[in-house]
Amino acid sequence: MSRRRIGFWYRLAAAIAKPPLIVLFKRDWRGKEHIPAEGGFLTAVNHNSYLDPLLYAHFQYNTGRVPRFLAKAALFKPPFVGAILRGTGQIPVIRASTDAAAAFRAAVDAVNSGECVAFYPEGTLTRDPDLWPMSGKTGVARVALLTKAPVIPIAQWGANEFLPPYAKKASFLPRKTHRVLAGPPVDLNAWYGKEPSAEVLREVTEAIMRAVKELLAEVRGEPAPPGLFDPRKAAGQAREEA
Repeated sequence: MSRRRIGFWYRLAAAIAKPPLIVLFKRDWRGKEHIPAEGGFLTAVNHNSYLDPLLYAHFQYNTGRVPRFLAKAALFKPPFVGAILRGTGQIPVIRASTDAAAAFRAAVDAVNSGECVAFYPEGTLTRDPDLWPMSGKTGVARVALLTKAPVIPIAQWGANEFLPPYAKKASFLPRKTHRVLAGPPVDLNAWYGKEPSAEVLREVTEAIMRAVKELLAEVRGEPAPPGLFDPRKAAGQAREEA
């Protein structure tokens, strides 16, 4: 298996993004030893700020294993940004469309070719009131079961202190710390070889998100709540109480 080289476009993106991130954030990055040195793998990352994809990409760039993200297709439309996204191998996703399946096929091909594909399984910024990870979408489970590649859970915290979810203004002072903790691969052996039914995909996704939540509890230094926040159930409960 080959591994994606840090080519021109990734180096250009790093040259643009890293200097301001280094100025704005201190770093507490742990668990780099769990990032595979060779071969394809997936990462599953929590999402609590519009800024955290850049900070997480900075972390993984520094491990030498650059990630390929699944990104909204609309992000590829601006000429310069689109050129960088395409040049760095990011994977466009057209939501609520049959073309979304093409993104998962591209992710499987990338992993089988020895690359890293980074998933934000929540699919959007967490809506948990205390910013714990939510229940995830099953795309990461589908790719994991098809490839049997390692799934590395990763928790991050700190971008949300600079730019909270859905906030319009950043908090520059005091200088924030971006904390990352990568854990060992999630044990998915119990599900390998099973038919990828909706129930199996939910179970695998929950196992991955629980691992991310446990890491985040360690990063935050506080116990995590039981279960995973489900925004659909919360919305239904709110409607019933109204």
